[in-house]
Formats: sequence, structure tokens, C-alpha cells
Amino acid sequence: MTSAQFTELITGLPEADIGVPGVRAWILGGQGRQVAFFEIEPIGAIPEHAHEEQWGVVVEGEMDFTVGGVTRRLRAGDSYHVPAGAPHSATFLTRFRAIDVFATERRYRAKAPPAAPGSGR
Repeated sequence: MTSAQFTELITGLPEADIGVPGVRAWILGGQGRQVAFFEIEPIGAIPEHAHEEQWGVVVEGEMDFTVGGVTRRLRAGDSYHVPAGAPHSATFLTRFRAIDVFATERRYRAKAPPAAPGSGR
């Protein structure tokens, strides 16, 4: 089953400055947390890394997700948890969408807004 795209309710949020081709996210933060709405193309592997606590739910697609050396195949409806500092990696097998919550308001920065026409920037 294929889900509908994120609507303008989500894509109207600030877009995160991810810096990885094929990965987009829109962010919402407050009260020491940040929510990221991810859209990821089947880009393959994201290398192992670690950061603050993370919880997420798959909206669409499949990924192999490894946390602390244990790999699970996640599909739409599955949720996942990454404890603070736990090494984890992911391999995106299909077009993928997820909603992640991070234990910080500053996991991702918003992209700079585009310069207005005629602004000289």
C-alpha cells in the first residue's frame, strides 16, 4: 500500500539542512524535542553514527535498521527506538517516509530561506 505524500501542512514547515542527496525532512521543534518528517529515496546505506535519543515510526517503504549491532527490517507501521549514544545505521531499500522525534530541539538546522528576487543575495 502506498501512502499519500506529505501535505503542505508538513512541507510548509522549515526544511532541514540535511546535506545528503536523496534525503529531505521538514522540522518542528519545541520543549526540548525536534520532530522530523523524512522523505528518503532508495539511496542505500547511511553509515553508523550516534547522537541523542531518537524514536520513530515508518510511514511508507522499507529499511534495514541496525541499532547496537541488531538489524531489523522495518516497514510501514513499525516503530523504532535508539537510546542516547547508541551506534546505529540504516539501509534504505525503497522510497521511504518516516516521522522521527529527537531528544533535542537542535538535531537539524533549517535551510536558509531562498533570497528574495532583487535582494542582491
